[in-house]
Amino acid sequence: MKTTLFTALALAALSLTAFAATKPDQTATVAIGGKNITVKYSSPAVNGRTGKIFTKDGLIGGDANYPVWRAGANNATVLHTDAALDLGGLNLAPGDYSLFVNIANPAAWELIVNKQTGQQGLDYDAKQDVGKVKMTMSKPPALVEQLIYTLTSTGGNKGVLKLSWENVAASVNFTTK
Repeated sequence: MKTTLFTALALAALSLTAFAATKPDQTATVAIGGKNITVKYSSPAVNGRTGKIFTKDGLIGGDANYPVWRAGANNATVLHTDAALDLGGLNLAPGDYSLFVNIANPAAWELIVNKQTGQQGLDYDAKQDVGKVKMTMSKPPALVEQLIYTLTSTGGNKGVLKLSWENVAASVNFTTK
């Protein structure tokens, strides 16, 4: 009886680690010039779906707003900035914004900055868009199992917002004002 229970618990633990789950409440933050820039998001996992995430027939292709992606999971991804920003040529006042990504062209994604916040990730309203900016596309050195955002200072008042997931990395340069 003890052996059966132990085996069942071991198999359950192994299955949980083999298939990563979405991680809610993830945060990336950078301070530039004493001002914080933060991205809050939920991090989905690839879960063995390599090559089946970003295509029309893939995981995201089933979303009603495809090819606009919520840039995370669950609630819309939120950018907060304490500073005025030039985000890839788009001027943003200090405050909160939702981030979406147009993935229609796999080689040229567009970051969409939306003024509506607090909504579910699938509740995208294009009328609320502040603007769109081109993202620099690259490939990470290895598979990125969990979606991750990084905000990096590149010196002075400049930085980079980057998202990486599966075999894709997409970034946008920004400048604080």
